[in-house]
Amino acid sequence: MTNGTAIVVGASHAGAQLAASLRQEGWDGEVVLLGDEATLPYQRPPLSKAYLAGKSTLQELTIRKAEFYAKQQIQLVDARVESIDRARGRVVLEGGRTLPYDKLALCTGGRARRLTIPGADLSGVHYLRTFADVEQIRESSQLGRRAVIIGGGYIGLETAASLHALGLDVTVVEAAERVLERVTAPEVSAFYERIHRDAGVTIHTGAVVEALSGEDRVRGVRLADGDELAADLVIVGIGIEPNTELAAAAGLLVDDGVVIDDHARTSDHDIVAAGDCASHLMGRYGRRIRLESVPSAGEQAKVAAATLCGNDRTIRALPWFWSDQYEVKLQIAGLNTGYDEVVLSGDPISDRDFSCFYLRAGELIAADCVNRPRDFVFSKRTIAQGLPVDRAELLTAGAT
Repeated sequence: MTNGTAIVVGASHAGAQLAASLRQEGWDGEVVLLGDEATLPYQRPPLSKAYLAGKSTLQELTIRKAEFYAKQQIQLVDARVESIDRARGRVVLEGGRTLPYDKLALCTGGRARRLTIPGADLSGVHYLRTFADVEQIRESSQLGRRAVIIGGGYIGLETAASLHALGLDVTVVEAAERVLERVTAPEVSAFYERIHRDAGVTIHTGAVVEALSGEDRVRGVRLADGDELAADLVIVGIGIEPNTELAAAAGLLVDDGVVIDDHARTSDHDIVAAGDCASHLMGRYGRRIRLESVPSAGEQAKVAAATLCGNDRTIRALPWFWSDQYEVKLQIAGLNTGYDEVVLSGDPISDRDFSCFYLRAGELIAADCVNRPRDFVFSKRTIAQGLPVDRAELLTAGAT
C-alpha cells in the first residue's frame, strides 16, 4: 500500500528525511509530519556551535524550506502525540484529537538527561537540545559572565568553545578522569584538554558535582571534594535519553531505544523507527546500538521510508560523526568499541592536525581525524570495505 495515510511522529533530522523519502519511494497518499516545536525542522548539531556563537540564524539551519513541504504535499502539524492506538490505527494528540494512520514512523529523538542533585531546578541552569534552549543560554551569556559546563563530552566541549568565543569565563567539569573518556583514546582526550586550556578554558576532570548553590538563581557549583566554583550560569551536557515512552506504552519492543531490524521496522509490521530513538542490531559490531548521529538518522529514515512503501532496502552504512571546536574539525569514522591498539599519524601533543587510528586484532575499526579530511575519507572506505592495512600505511594515509 502506498496510497493511505503515513504519519511521521517527530520533526527531527530523521523525521524530515523520512517524510521527504516517502515521496521519493513512491508514497502517493497523505504524509503528515508531526512536531512539537512551532518551527520548520532544523539542524541540531550547529546549535552548540555556530548558532550559540551567533554566527547563524535559525532560518539558515532549516533542513528544507517551507516551499518544499508544500510542493511535496507534506502536512506539517505542530502537535504533541499523547499515545498510539495500534488496535485502531491512530495516534492520539494532546487535547484528545485523533489522527488515523495506515503506516506510522517514530522519529521521536531524545531529550537531555537531567541533573538530579540539590539546586538542579534553580534559575540559570540550562540544557542544550533545542533552539529555544540556546536562546535562553544566549540571553544569559553576557560578556565576562562565569559559565560552568557540567559534562566533558562533545556537547559540553563544543558549548565551551562557543561561550568562550562570546567572551565568557568558561569552566568545564567532568566526572571521568579525562574529557571524552567514553568515546576516544587518551591521546585524543589530552589533545582536546590542551586546546581548550590554551584558549583559556578551565577544565576539572575527576570532579563529581554534588550540588548547585544559590537562592533566586544558581551562583555556584559545589564539588564532592568540597570545592565550590562560582557560576552565573550552568549548562548541563551529560548525554541524552531516548524518547521511547510512546513506543513502550503502545507495546512495541524497547531496549535502550525502539528496537528496529535491518529494514527499520519495529515489532509492529506497520510501524518503523529511525534516529536517536532507534536501537539497531549492527552486524558489523555484533551488538545492538543506538546511534546519536545525523548521518545514521538520515540513512535509517531513507530505509524506513522504503520499507513503508514496500521497497527492499537495508541499513548498512558505516557510522560517522563530527565535532567542531574553535578552528578544529574532528571527523570520526566507525566505532572504536573493543580496540586493542592505537596508531597515531601526527603529534597530538604539539600539532593541531593528526589522526588516531583504532585497531582490533590488526583490523582498522575506527579513526578520529583532526583537521585531516583525507585521512577521514581513507578510513571510511577502508573500514566499510574491510580492507587490510599496515601500520606504515596508516602513518601516511591521506595526511596533509
